[in-house]
Amino acid sequence: MVTTLNWFEIPATDFERAKTFYAKVLDVQIHDDPNRQYAYLPADPQTGGFGGAIGIGENFVPSTTGTTIYLDGGNDLSIPLNRVESAGGKVILPKTAIGGNGFIALFIDSEGNKIGFHSMG
Repeated sequence: MVTTLNWFEIPATDFERAKTFYAKVLDVQIHDDPNRQYAYLPADPQTGGFGGAIGIGENFVPSTTGTTIYLDGGNDLSIPLNRVESAGGKVILPKTAIGGNGFIALFIDSEGNKIGFHSMG
C-alpha cells in the first residue's frame, strides 16, 4: 500500500452549484462525466496524487458530521480559503497551525459538507 486514500466523493444536492463552488474555490477546471451527474476534480497520478469527484445521487448525502476530507491548499491554504465565502460557503475554522505538519482550515461548502484544506504554508 502506497497511500491509504485513493478516491473521495463530495456529495451535492445542486450539481451545478457544487461544480461552480469548487471550480471557483480551487481555481481549477472540473470535468463532467457524460453519463451521470458526476464531475471529476483534477488529480496528478504522476506525482502520487489521487483524485476525487463531486456527485449527486441516491447515496450522496451532504453532511457536517463524519469523515473530513482535507483538500490540498497549495503552497498557502489562505488563497483558496479566501475564496470560500464569495463562492457560497462558510469558513468555520480559519487557517490554524498544526506544528510541524503545516496548517489546516475548515469550511462548509455550498452543499452543506464540512471540508478542510491542508498546506505546509
